[in-house]
Parts: sequence; C-alpha cells; structure tokens
Amino acid sequence: MPSQRPGPDATGGPSGPSGERARAVGRGLGTGARATARGAAGAARGATRATTRAGRYVGRQAQRAANAEGAEQSGLNRLFYLHFFNTAGDAAVAISLAGSLFFTVPSGEARGQVALFLGLTMLPFAIVAPLIGPFLDRFSHGRRWAIGSTMAMRAFLCWGLAGAVTGESAWLFAAALGVLVSSKAYGVTRAAAVPRLLPAGISLVKANGRVSLSGILGATISAPIAGLASLAGPEWSLRYAFVIFVVATVFAIRLPERVDSSVGEEVLVLMAPGDTVRVSAPAPGERLAPPRAGARPRTRIPTSVAFALRANCGPRWLSGFLLMFMAFLLRENPPETGLRAEVLVGIVVAAAGLGNAGGVAIASLLRNLHPGTTVVVVLVLDAAAALLATLFYGVLPLVVLGLCAGLAQSLAKFCLDATIQSDVPTKVQASAFARSDTTLQLAWVVGGFVGIALPLDPARLGLGVAFAVLSAWTFFVLAGRSRRYPGEVPVTG
Repeated sequence: MPSQRPGPDATGGPSGPSGERARAVGRGLGTGARATARGAAGAARGATRATTRAGRYVGRQAQRAANAEGAEQSGLNRLFYLHFFNTAGDAAVAISLAGSLFFTVPSGEARGQVALFLGLTMLPFAIVAPLIGPFLDRFSHGRRWAIGSTMAMRAFLCWGLAGAVTGESAWLFAAALGVLVSSKAYGVTRAAAVPRLLPAGISLVKANGRVSLSGILGATISAPIAGLASLAGPEWSLRYAFVIFVVATVFAIRLPERVDSSVGEEVLVLMAPGDTVRVSAPAPGERLAPPRAGARPRTRIPTSVAFALRANCGPRWLSGFLLMFMAFLLRENPPETGLRAEVLVGIVVAAAGLGNAGGVAIASLLRNLHPGTTVVVVLVLDAAAALLATLFYGVLPLVVLGLCAGLAQSLAKFCLDATIQSDVPTKVQASAFARSDTTLQLAWVVGGFVGIALPLDPARLGLGVAFAVLSAWTFFVLAGRSRRYPGEVPVTG
C-alpha cells in the first residue's frame, strides 16, 4: 500500500496534528508579541503622562510659591525667575571649567600655587568695587538694562569660551574673568533692585532669602543637565549656558518698571543762593551735612551697615580658613576613623553646604529676623563651634563646625544685604554692595592664607587659632558697635 503523507492544506502549510500545533504556537507567539508591544506602548504613554503631570504639578507649586505673599503683585516673582536662570547658567559655567585653575585645586598642589589661586579670586572684585559699582549708581534709572547687560555679556562670553575651552586660546583667561566680573556685577545690581520690588509685610531678609532659594533650585536643576552636556565636551555645557543666559536677558528686561523708578531717591539741597545740586535722600534717622560749594556731595555709611559688615567678616573669614585648612589637614592628619581623606573632606563640605541651605531656608521662612541681632548670634555660634572642634577633635565636631560655618555665612550675608537695602540711600546702593562684597571676599582670602600658613600637626593648634581669631573679632565688633564708620560713599549728582 502506498504510504500516505500529509498534504498541504488550504493555506499552503502542512496538514495534520503537528501542523495545527505549529500554527497554534505561531498564532500564540504573534498574539503575545502584539500584546507585549501594546503593553509597552501603553506603559510608555502612562509613564509620559505621569511625568508630564508630575512636571506640571511641580511647576504649579513652584509658581504658587514664587507668587505667594504679594510677590506677584509687586513683581518680586519676576526677580525669582531671573535669579533661577542666573544660578542655572553659573552652575553650567562652573561645571564646564571645573578642570581649570579657576575652580579646582588638585590634591597634590603646592601651597604656593594654592595661594596664587586665592589671589586670583580677588581680581573680579578689584574691578567691581572701584569701577562697576559707581557706574551702576550713575545710571540707576536703567537698572533693568544694567541687569540685562550682565546676562547678555555672559551669554556672549560663554559662546566665545565654547570655542576656546578645548584649545589653548590666549583669550580663555580673559573670557573666564569676564564671566566672573559679570556675575559679580549682577549680584550688585540684583541686590539693589530688591527693595523696589518688596511686597508689603515681607522683610528684606526674607525677600533676600527667597531670592536665594530660587537660585538654589536653579543650580540643583541645571547642574545635572550641564553635567550630561559636558560628557560630550565642555564646549556643549557652555553652549547650554549661552542659551540659559539669553533667556535670563529676556527676563531681566521684563522686570517691572518700578525697578528703574527714582521716586524718593533724590532731594534738592541748597548750596548757594540760586544754586542747587541733586543728592540722595538720607536713610531714616540720618542727616546729610550741607555740601561745600564746588565739592561732590557725600554721605557717610550708616552705623548699622558698618556694624553688619564687620560682623560678616568673621563668618566669611572662617569659611576661607576652613576650606584651605581642612583640605590639607584631613589629608595629612585626619581623625582616626578609618575613612579615607577624600571621604572626610566630602563629609565636612556636605555639612557646610547643608548649613548654607539651612540659612537660606531660615531667612526665607521666618517672618521677622532682626539683622543686628542675627549677625551677632551667628558670629558667636561660629566661635563656639570652633572651640568645640578644638577641644574634641573628631569627625562629629568637624561636621558641626562645617554646619555652623555654612549657616552663619548665609544668614549673616542676608542680614547685611537687608541692612544696606534699608539704610543706605538708593542712589549709592550699588557702590555699597560692591564695596561690601569686596571686603567680604578679602576676609575670605585672608582666612584662606591663614589656613595655608598654619602647621597641621597638632591639628588642635590650627583650630585653636580659628577660635582665638573669632573670639577677638567678636569682642572688636561688639566694642565698636556705637562707632560711626569713618569712610564715605560718593553721591553722584
């Protein structure tokens, strides 16, 4: 009998039980693949919708926080947005230039090279204080354009740096210095604009704290993006910074018109019969001496500002001292914990950063914070933390010292800014901010030089010197509280 083979079915495939099983398996695999694809697409759509909803929720909450307490009506919220993009761009620039001399010091660097780095940090302030501050005061009616110019200048320089950072261009140092100078000039102009946008019922300390809080948020969001862009090369994170600063320029120009207002800034003072000169209106409780004929009018720095500036020098000195002293101390004479020197340095730096964020949070959340009292409290807090680290040298006391140093520096600076904004005539506030920032940077550099010069063994010697300096400075600040600062700020006509 001839053998019977399964013939083809109607579909052209083999017939019989095995063919049916194969087709069933094929149909099952096809159905499973389609179901898997539909499930993956649905999951992707769901994740996208969830991410979009989360982003919108975070955006709404951030906008609600920015507009709270009358900030939307006064226009202060626009300054929040501007400062957000400012710090976002600065973070991108810092990440792009992280391998240069401006921002890092290799662990094996000689102390002389570290001292050179400290000296370089004074260059932007040497330009801002004598030149840019008085220039901004003279053209105070164009504050929005002045702020926008600092953003546009950084955008231009970042685009130029993007082409120079990968090579050995001679313009690299000049462009980087220009970015730093523009950043400091922005800080001066932004601080001078805050009082013009202050809502009713909010103190200057709280307003400054909320502005800084928006800056921390901007740096936190921008740093990972800039880091990812820098993986393709430092020039790409600089191009990202260029885009950020262009957006910030638009936000600066769109600040409320009251930023440029001169209402209440000028009064007329009689110099001679028929001759008048415009000078700044005095701060509350301050009297202006009649100007001499042919002389440019001057107004003395208020006692409250001089006191706050002196008190700020203590925390700023400690910040520079700890940065340089701890970098060498924890590498050569670390506490006996078994942890590596790099880990110990990271712990102390993280504690200082946490303290700085805590100071921002306190300033932005508390309704009333008396500047004169606060600067004294944080100065005493720094001295106490230095004493604790001297007596009980170890990881925990060093963490407490770093935490207190960061907290004291941020709170003291907010109080100084608020004092300048409230007690210095608006016409010369830019010069006052420029000079105060230069003074504080000088204190930071001096602290760094002391930290480099001190011996590292025994460790308690250096920390004891820090406690002695802070204690002596606290006594000097409190003893001279009633004195009038001898310097004068020129008042342009």
